[in-house]
Amino acid sequence: MMSQDDPKDPSSTDDTAEPVQQWPRSYLRRQGHITRGQKRAIARLWPQFGLTFKYGQTLDLEAAFGNDHPVTLEIGFGKGDVLAHMASQAPQRNFLGIEVHRPGVGALLGHVERLGLTNVRVLRGDAMIVLAEHLRGRPLDQTCIFFPDPWHRTKDHKRRIVRPQILSLLAERTRPGGQLHLATDVQDYARHMQEALHDSPHWQPQGQDGRVPRPSWRPMSLYEHKGLDEGRAVFNLRATLQEMPE
Repeated sequence: MMSQDDPKDPSSTDDTAEPVQQWPRSYLRRQGHITRGQKRAIARLWPQFGLTFKYGQTLDLEAAFGNDHPVTLEIGFGKGDVLAHMASQAPQRNFLGIEVHRPGVGALLGHVERLGLTNVRVLRGDAMIVLAEHLRGRPLDQTCIFFPDPWHRTKDHKRRIVRPQILSLLAERTRPGGQLHLATDVQDYARHMQEALHDSPHWQPQGQDGRVPRPSWRPMSLYEHKGLDEGRAVFNLRATLQEMPE
C-alpha cells in the first residue's frame, strides 16, 4: 500500500485502488517525528522533485528527469544523506529515491535544496508495488539498498526487503549488466542476502560470494559510523544482472 496520511500533504499517494499485496510488507507504518523544517521542505519542494501518481499510472522516468541519463534507484533512503551525496558527486546520473516515511522524505528534500541538486526525484511509497505496477521496461541502471531493517526475529525474516520477489522485480526493471548494491551490519542478514543472490537466476554475485569492499562512491552514514564505533562489521555486496530472455 502507498502512504495514508493527511490528503493535504503533497507527498501523499492515493492508494485506495492499490491491489492487495501478495508478499509481507517490509516496513512498519510508523512515521516518527517530523520537524517543521521537513514539513516546509515537502510543501515547498515536492512539486519540483516529488513524483505523485495513482494506481494504474506508469511512471515515465525520462520525462520526470527531463533526460535519458542512467538512473540509480535507492530503496529506503532513510534520512537521504547518502543519496544526496551520491547525486552531488555524479551529476551525469539521475537518482530516484523511494521511501515510505515522511520525515525521511522531508530530510532528503532539505539536502537537495542545500546542495542545489537537480538530478534527484523522490517517490513516497512501497518499492515492491512501484516496481511491479508503476514502472515499465528497464529504466534502471543500478539499485542500492543500504542497511535495510534486518527484522531480527526468525518469524519476521520473511519481511526482509532483500528476497526473491524483489530480486525478480528489479531484474525486470534493470538493463542487462546493471548493478545491485547491498549493505548491512547484521551478519545473519548478510548471509541471507548472499543466499538470495546465489539462488537468483538473474543476478550474478561479484567478489567472494557477492561480498566486495565498500564502493568508494558510497559515503558512510552516521548510522554506519556508529555501528563501526560499536564494533559491528559492515558487509557490502554487489551483483550484476545477467542477460534475460525477452
